[in-house]
Amino acid sequence: MTSGSEMTPETSPALTSRALLRRDLKHTAVGTRAPRHPRRRVRAGGFVKGSLAGFAVLGLAVACLSPLGAALAPAANAADVAPVTLYASAMGDAQSVEVASETTTEAASLERDSYAAAVKPKPKPTPTRQVTVKAASFSAPFVAPDPGTAQAIAYDMVTARGWDDSQFACLVALWKRESGWRVNASNPSGAYGIPQALPGSKMASAGADWATNPATQITWGLGYVSSRYGTPCGAWSHSQSTGWY
Repeated sequence: MTSGSEMTPETSPALTSRALLRRDLKHTAVGTRAPRHPRRRVRAGGFVKGSLAGFAVLGLAVACLSPLGAALAPAANAADVAPVTLYASAMGDAQSVEVASETTTEAASLERDSYAAAVKPKPKPTPTRQVTVKAASFSAPFVAPDPGTAQAIAYDMVTARGWDDSQFACLVALWKRESGWRVNASNPSGAYGIPQALPGSKMASAGADWATNPATQITWGLGYVSSRYGTPCGAWSHSQSTGWY
């Protein structure tokens, strides 16, 4: 308290010290104020340094916590894996081995060798000798014909032409082979009668009854033999060598 009408508040030592310090700092700032631009540089550099320090701390924390997370991840995922039986495990190993063998096997390379084809010459055929065997001529024996038969009629005609019994024997053998001395003997080729005229209608020159009369057929047959072979033995010889006359 002071004397008079004015009231003066009490001043504590702490307030006095603050006031004095604030005053000194103010005077010091006024006397030694730095330029504006350098202050901004200091502030910018401080901000950059602070940012780099923050990133360094964050990186250090990530580096420390990453191994721990990696170690804990398999343990967390192990609970979700289904149990594997011994059979499934064996089958899986077998399939793995089979796939591995298929993938690792290299395709065998095939190389085709060149070759030259040689044609084997054909052997020349050995000429064969053809041997012609002539059938031995058969001399037909003479046999007197029965009266009234076709051979009896032929015998009379043979002798009338001046031929002997040997010619008659050849004639008997020739027409026996051809027709068996039957008047109505026929052949699919069209031959007909005792002399096997081809066709049978040729014998119509000797008579209109050529189909049923043995005398007409024999007359035509002897004329054919005479004009073609000369004698019955000549016709018989040709028939023996060729099978026809």
